[in-house]
Amino acid sequence: MKVTLEKEKENVVKLDITIPAKDAVDAYNNAVRKISQYVNIDGFRKGKAPRAVVERHVGTERIKQEAIENLMPRAINQAVADNDLDLIAQPYVTDYNFNVGEDLTVVAKAELRPEVTLGQYKGLKLEVKDAAVDEDAMQKQLDRLLEQNSIQETVIDRPTKETDIAVIDFDGYSNGEKIQGGEAKNYPLDLAHSNFIPGFAEQLVGKNLNDEFEINVTFPSEYHDEKLKGQPATFKIKINEIKEKKLPELNDEFAQKVGPFKTVDELKADIQKYLDSQRERTNKTNSENEVFKAVIDAAKVEIPQSMIDRESNALRQEYVQRLAAQGINWESLVKAQGEDELLKNLSEDALTRIKNSLVIDKIAKEEKIKLEQKDLEEKFAQLGAAYGLKPQDLVKQLGQNPEIIASISQQAMNDKVRDFLMQNNTVEVK
Repeated sequence: MKVTLEKEKENVVKLDITIPAKDAVDAYNNAVRKISQYVNIDGFRKGKAPRAVVERHVGTERIKQEAIENLMPRAINQAVADNDLDLIAQPYVTDYNFNVGEDLTVVAKAELRPEVTLGQYKGLKLEVKDAAVDEDAMQKQLDRLLEQNSIQETVIDRPTKETDIAVIDFDGYSNGEKIQGGEAKNYPLDLAHSNFIPGFAEQLVGKNLNDEFEINVTFPSEYHDEKLKGQPATFKIKINEIKEKKLPELNDEFAQKVGPFKTVDELKADIQKYLDSQRERTNKTNSENEVFKAVIDAAKVEIPQSMIDRESNALRQEYVQRLAAQGINWESLVKAQGEDELLKNLSEDALTRIKNSLVIDKIAKEEKIKLEQKDLEEKFAQLGAAYGLKPQDLVKQLGQNPEIIASISQQAMNDKVRDFLMQNNTVEVK
C-alpha cells in the first residue's frame, strides 16, 4: 500500500492511496461475502449466492464501496503514522478508480487540527473586581429562613393583602377563546411571590372571601405560546380561601429549630460563613475566567469554516434537546427571534468553543500535561455526586457511549489546564 500526501487550502490534506491488486481483490471478495449475508436472493440461502449472482443483484459499485470502506482504516492509519498527521475529523473519499484485478487508487481528503500560536500564557498579572457581599445579604438570608418556616392561618374577616396566599378558582379567555391550560380549581397563589402573568396577582389584592370577579391582563411579548404573545386576556376569579403567612420570631428557639445552633448569633455566624465562602468561590471563578480569557485572546488560530459548521450543527442539536425538555420547539424560537440571528449566535458560540478547545490542547501539549486515571475518577465522582449516582454506576451507564466518555475526558483535561494556568499566573482581587 502506498500513500502520498498533498496539502491543500486551510487545514485540508489530500491523500492519494494506491492499494495493490491482490489486496483490492481480497477486499472485493470479502465485501461480496459480507453483503450476501444480509440480502435476500431468490433460490439461494443467505451467504451462499455465487459472486456473479450477488454482483447482478446489488451491483458492482455497491460492492466496491463496501470494499473501500473496509480498506480505508488501514490506509488512514498508515498515512497518520508515516506523516505524523493530527486529524480533527474522519477522512472522506472524493474519488476512486477500482477495476477488479488492477491496483486500486483512492483519493481521500482529511482535515488536520489547525495550528495554534500561543501568546503569553504564563507570568500574567491581572486584576478582577471583588465580588463583595451586599450589605443586606445577611437579612435576606434570615428573611428566607423565616419565610421557609412560616405557618399559614385562615382569614375570614378581612380582604386579601399583598402578602397573603389566595386559594382561587380561575378560568382564562383570550380573543374570545378559552386558554388551553388556563384554568384551575383551588389553586394556592402566593400574592407576594407570583410567577403568573404580570398584573394578575396584584388585581387579587383587596378582595373578600367568596368574591367572584373578572380581571384583565396582557400576556408578555416574549411569552412561549405564539398565539398568546402580547395578547389581552380575561380571567374569571373566585376567592375560595384567604391564608395569612405568620413568620416565626427570630430568637434562640428558632435558631435551634433550623440547625445545630444554640443561639441566633451562632445562626448568623453560620450564614456569614456561607456568604464568605460564596464570595470566595465567585472570586476564584472570576479569576480563572479572567486568566483563561487573557490566554485565549493572546492565542492565534485560523479555524476553517467546515469546523465551525460542524460545531454549530452539534450546538443546534444540543439546543433543540434542551428546548424540548422545557416544552419549547425550535420552530417557535425561530419565529420569535429569526433564524438568521439564531444561526449567527450558534456560529459565534461554536467558534468560541473550538478556539477554547484548541488552545487548551496546545497548552497541554506544550507543558506535557496528561490525563491520569485519578483525574477521570475525580471527574466521574463529581458527576456522580451531581446526579446522585455512585461513580462506578455512572461509568457503567456511560461506558457504552464513546462520545460522552470523550466529552468527560475533555472536561477533565480542561480542569487540569485551568489549574496549571492559575498556578502560573497572578490575579489580584480588588
